[in-house]
Amino acid sequence: MTDTHTLRTADGTLYYEVRGEGPVLVLTGAPMGAEEFTPLADLLARDRTVLTHDPRGISRSPLDDPESDSTPELRADDLVALLDAVGADRADVLGSSGGAVTSLALAERHPGRVRTVVAHEPPLLSLLPDAAEQHAVTEEIIETYRREGVFAAWARFMANAGFPVEEAGDHAPSEEPGEQMLADSRRFYLHEIRATTRHVPGTDALRAGPARVVVGAGAASGPLLTHRTSLALAERLGTEPVTFPGGHGGFAEDPEGFAAVLRRVLGGD
Repeated sequence: MTDTHTLRTADGTLYYEVRGEGPVLVLTGAPMGAEEFTPLADLLARDRTVLTHDPRGISRSPLDDPESDSTPELRADDLVALLDAVGADRADVLGSSGGAVTSLALAERHPGRVRTVVAHEPPLLSLLPDAAEQHAVTEEIIETYRREGVFAAWARFMANAGFPVEEAGDHAPSEEPGEQMLADSRRFYLHEIRATTRHVPGTDALRAGPARVVVGAGAASGPLLTHRTSLALAERLGTEPVTFPGGHGGFAEDPEGFAAVLRRVLGGD
């Protein structure tokens, strides 16, 4: 059974879903919302209270000011508000992609609220040796969106991310995108991608803090930019990344396999 809720915050409304019973586990993405995590959440809810949500400004979580930026820090504060709403002092967190960056910000800003953070393929471009070049490409992608729209920006984004042309086509938006998809794309390109990819986690603080931080990397993600960023983060933390099934979206590609690895990481299997 899935319970759906909304939470009013200082600058908007957060949509969230709660499944199951047991220790609280948050599944968070950016820009991915609750829907993308549904198969994984259903599996994990067998012995966990699983919280999923639409991140600020995306889908069912509108902001009072649609032109305000979405930063990892603000999204981390949103997660604390959601934990408060469900009465959870602490939680485990799986963050994927931009949500992995959110989860790292959460562990750094609110270390007492987290047990284990699993940061699955965070796009932390600032950790790479070619960070300046990668940031320049991000700015180019944003300008491509402004000039040519979502399809051109998506193609440039996927190419730089390392997806083969044929695979990028599988992940491309529909030929007739809906109003919500267009709105979410606008949020991503104009108000989210820059702050997320430029985030620099305080790895010294994360190593010294009470939260356990685990870096996840997809078994099929070797050619991807996020594989490089995952390895760079693990190196800074002095840990070895944990391999998860599938690629960057492994939680959706193979939810059963992904859930099995996540359970082992969290000590539940």
